[in-house]
Amino acid sequence: MAKNKERGRLPASLAKALSVLAAQGRSVFAIKDFAGIAKCNPTRAKKLLYQLRQLGWVLGLARGKYLIVPLEAGPESAWSQDSLVVASHLADPAAVAYWSACHHWNWTEQVPRTVFAQTPQKKMHNTMTVLGVRYRFVRVQPGKFFGTVERTVGNGRITITDREKTLVDALDRPDLCGGIAQVAEMLPVAGQAVDWDKLDSYLERMGSGAIYKRLGFLTEHIGAKLPVPDRRERIESWHSRLTGGNALLEPRRPASGPINSRWRIRLNVSGVLREGRP
Repeated sequence: MAKNKERGRLPASLAKALSVLAAQGRSVFAIKDFAGIAKCNPTRAKKLLYQLRQLGWVLGLARGKYLIVPLEAGPESAWSQDSLVVASHLADPAAVAYWSACHHWNWTEQVPRTVFAQTPQKKMHNTMTVLGVRYRFVRVQPGKFFGTVERTVGNGRITITDREKTLVDALDRPDLCGGIAQVAEMLPVAGQAVDWDKLDSYLERMGSGAIYKRLGFLTEHIGAKLPVPDRRERIESWHSRLTGGNALLEPRRPASGPINSRWRIRLNVSGVLREGRP
């Protein structure tokens, strides 16, 4: 929730430009977008946007990106803007990912306090706060930035990892999805939503033995509650792709606990995964 000073009266030409942007679903826009609608050059657009900011009709986000303050905000400009829309515009390219994507796909009712996004952008702050919302950007290698889709949220568009990439990312970085216990809990729901052939192709693209180890172990541990087509063949296919060494079930936690030799994975979380249930 944000509060600004009372908004000033908006000139007709500027009101029209903002109305067109809003009608096109671009509540978050760049200087070039505004210049095209207002039919002016970038220098003039910057001056007009400065005027709009002073009047309380737009907010500056980052790197020449602006947010339209919606009319329903009221005269004091108090509103809550969909944080996923903002996240998709704070880095270029970027995609809503990890725990935020899990919640978007309805795999968990847990609402993360931080909005997670993924980006291959090199020069990028890991965290930032915009309009009172905390954003965390996780930088990945360009080869691991794939599997994204566009969706409409409210009056804006977001870029988000698709269901299959969201699950692969959760197995790669469970610490960014509430922890391995949270991932295990959502797996039965996610398993009914993903395309398993596409998931297998994504696993190959990621090139991580640790992901196969976590997925294989959890699939066998959860049992029939996790629907996997061609279950036996698929599990053995994952097993054939195991790399040497033992991976941590919960990365970024101490390497202690027993080792599951079949999946070459160290169960370094005590009391989280109980026998016969996630």
